[in-house]
Amino acid sequence: MIDVDLQDRLHQQLIRGAAEMSVALSTVQIEKLLAYVREFEKWNKAYNLSAVRDIQQMVARHLLDSLSVVPWLNAQKANAQKNSTLKNFPLTRMIDVGTGGGLPGIPLAIMFPEKQFTLLDSNGKKTRFLFHIKTLLGLSYPTVENRRVEEFAPTEKFQGVISRAFASLQDMTEGCASLIETNGIFLAMKGVFPEDELAPISDKIELLESIKLVVAETDGERHLLIMRAKQ
Repeated sequence: MIDVDLQDRLHQQLIRGAAEMSVALSTVQIEKLLAYVREFEKWNKAYNLSAVRDIQQMVARHLLDSLSVVPWLNAQKANAQKNSTLKNFPLTRMIDVGTGGGLPGIPLAIMFPEKQFTLLDSNGKKTRFLFHIKTLLGLSYPTVENRRVEEFAPTEKFQGVISRAFASLQDMTEGCASLIETNGIFLAMKGVFPEDELAPISDKIELLESIKLVVAETDGERHLLIMRAKQ
């Protein structure tokens, strides 16, 4: 059990960090995010979900980092409701590839319960944790898939592929090409702007947008790259 004082610090840390990033959290979302990070910390001891061991660091480096894309997703949702000419928005079907312990997929599923998230990972221990957390938090989504990306053949393709763990943009865009709809988008969460990774795929992939993310309590640069296959 986490002591009451630590629980209060985690609560304040999450609220403060989210406010700094202009992410509004409901009471239910706060409770579910904190329940997730508590279970993550507990299971991490046996399942090695992350190299981060301190739970307050998990709030900063996992929860807040995952929530940093929420303002962009909110903007896309609002724009899609105003303008029917936008295609494939507001990204109702999304897949988090190489999700590990559910990052960013679980925090985003908590924030956007109306979206149909799928979490894909080949590590059985990590997907067992994901099944557990989905049940514990009472989430309708995500769907959890324990398989390699090249073995996954969804009956319905996705409007968006998101990841914060792929080794390179080339791996992401080539490896996930079979999962995404025509005109679907790739959302890659990266550190420093990866100019060297964009060059090898420039003939096949178009960079639509690059957003410099604000991640509370985190040093160093973070970027969200929005990409689409050239037609």
